[in-house]
Amino acid sequence: MPKSPTKRRPRTVASLTDSALALFTEHGFHATSISDIVERAGLTRGAFYSNYRDKDELFLALYDAHADRLLADLRDEAARLDPGEDLVDGLLAYTADRAARERQWFLVSMEFTLHAARTPAVAELLAVHEERLVQGVSGMITETLARTGLRPAIDPADGARLLIALFKGISALEPVQGPRGLRGTDGLSRRIAPYLIRALTTAADPGAAPHPNDDEGTPER
Repeated sequence: MPKSPTKRRPRTVASLTDSALALFTEHGFHATSISDIVERAGLTRGAFYSNYRDKDELFLALYDAHADRLLADLRDEAARLDPGEDLVDGLLAYTADRAARERQWFLVSMEFTLHAARTPAVAELLAVHEERLVQGVSGMITETLARTGLRPAIDPADGARLLIALFKGISALEPVQGPRGLRGTDGLSRRIAPYLIRALTTAADPGAAPHPNDDEGTPER
């Protein structure tokens, strides 16, 4: 008995998104056509248009899938932190673990970000999806700090935007400068992480425990 359209749809969507991600990574967003996507997926243009209006909508589906994986990983990482554990080491370990995957995503997403910057209607759509990620990271910041005896020193949403911007910035440097000096033990992340944690957090009970890295010579705020 043939499968119903409803049962086939998840497989079709997965084929389209897998094909698009691979092609966007290899050739770029603009250089990849809808015909290229469906040909690689072994589908028809009708299958594409029954699921997406255009490449923009398909990319935003990829964005949401990436954001969901990122938030799930953050939740897993936060669950491993013990009260009083060094946030700097946790942050750096998490960043290092995701380096390869994020490098691929940076190559895919940066071109689309430039496309959105030049196309106001697309920028409005992307902003909605980016804000969803910001709110998810913001919630994780609040939960993680509570587990480690800290609280945000600024609005958690602003902290989330800063962390996302910083991570994107490091991802932008790496393809040109390489990982050496950026993510290694003596690299950029290691040098700035203590300052970042100190600037964004404060002790939940100021009299209960020293602030992380207070003994490492970081300046007073």
